[in-house]
Amino acid sequence: MPIVNKSILLVEDNEQDEALVIRSLKKINIVNNIVIVRDGQQALDYLFATGDYSNRSIDDIPVVVLLDISLPRISGLDVLARVRANPKTQLLPVVILTSSDEERDRLQSYRNGCNSFIRKPLDFGEFAATIAQLGVYWCATNLPPQN
Repeated sequence: MPIVNKSILLVEDNEQDEALVIRSLKKINIVNNIVIVRDGQQALDYLFATGDYSNRSIDDIPVVVLLDISLPRISGLDVLARVRANPKTQLLPVVILTSSDEERDRLQSYRNGCNSFIRKPLDFGEFAATIAQLGVYWCATNLPPQN
């Protein structure tokens, strides 16, 4: 059964990649609200209901976080480590979605607890297809733990 009452958190500082992710998810009829933040600090503020997001409930956990590694202010790897260190978010599905093809980034992502590491394809059609598969899996197929 699809999880439509929970949001998808997209942490992406590249506007073109952001637009492609949103378009790809909407194309396959993913109806979850997509929350967009553009740096690591904003991601942490959103997830832990602090800063600009202090008015939201910390119990409103996204169905999945799509997290870039190379982010302003706080890196995606540091965001991931802090997500895993907090009991409220330690089981939150986090997919690293990055341009990096560095083995050290992949290893550190898994060491920090990512659920999946996906390199952004350079080809537009392949990128759209990859995002569509992610959306179907995390929003319609995967069974998350009960909060």
